[in-house]
Amino acid sequence: MLKLQRVIAAAALMLVGVLLSACGDKELAYREQSVYEIYSQAVVHLENGRYEQAALFFDEVERQHPYSVWATKAKLMSAYSYYHDGKYDESVTRLDRFIQVHPGNRDIAYAYYLKSLNFYEQIADVRRDQEYTVKALDALQDVVTRFPATPYGRDARLKLDLTRDHLAGKEMMIGRFYENNRHYLAAINRFKNVVDTYSTTSHVPEALYRLTESFTALGLKEEAQKSAAVLGYNFPQDQWYRDAYALMGGNATVIVRDQPAPPPAQQ
Repeated sequence: MLKLQRVIAAAALMLVGVLLSACGDKELAYREQSVYEIYSQAVVHLENGRYEQAALFFDEVERQHPYSVWATKAKLMSAYSYYHDGKYDESVTRLDRFIQVHPGNRDIAYAYYLKSLNFYEQIADVRRDQEYTVKALDALQDVVTRFPATPYGRDARLKLDLTRDHLAGKEMMIGRFYENNRHYLAAINRFKNVVDTYSTTSHVPEALYRLTESFTALGLKEEAQKSAAVLGYNFPQDQWYRDAYALMGGNATVIVRDQPAPPPAQQ
C-alpha cells in the first residue's frame, strides 16, 4: 500500500513538472490549422483584451506557417500583444528579431517605435535606478533619427523631451543631496551636467541657481557670478533668477551684463 502511494505521489510530481514546463515554454499545444484560422483566433483574443493568449496565437502563425505572408505580420502583432500585456521583455525580444529579419518591411518604423515604448513605459520615478530611462532615451532617439518625418518620429520627439527632463530631474535630486550635505564639488558636477547635457529641460534655471549657491559656499565668487549671469541672461523673469539676484547682494550690474534687475516677486 505504501509503495502504491509513493508511485502515485511520484506520478503527480511528474505531471506538475510537465504542466509547469508547458507554461514556461509559452506555446500552445500543437493542433494543425490553417493560417487564417490561427490568425483569426489571435485577433479575437486581442480585441477582447486577452493579450497573452493573442500573443501565443500570433506566435503559432509563425510556428506552423513560417513562410506565409501572415507570419511576418504575426511577429509584429505578437510583440504588440505582449506590450499591452505589460510583458515588455517578451515584446522587445520579438521586435529585435523582426527588425533584424525584416529591415525593409513597410512597418519597420512602427517596430522601432513600439520598441521605444516598451522602455518608455518602464521609466521609474527619479528616486530609483534610471536604467530603463536611459534605454528609452536611446530607443526614442533612434526613432527620431531614422524616421523623423513620420508620425512615430514626431511622437518620439515629444517623449524624448519628457525622458530628458526625467533624467535631469534625477541629476538634480542627487545634486541637492550633495549640496545639503555640503559636498559642494560633487553637487557642482551634477548641476553642471544638467546645464550642459539637458540644456532644454525645465530644470536648467534651478541648476544654475544651485551652481551659484554652491560656488558661493566655496567662496568662489567669480564662478558664482558667472552662473548667476547665465541664469539672468536666459531666464530674466524666473524666480530662480530673483533668488540668485538676492543671493549675490542685488548687484545687477555685476550679475548680468546689460540686464536690468529682475522684477519683484508677485504678491
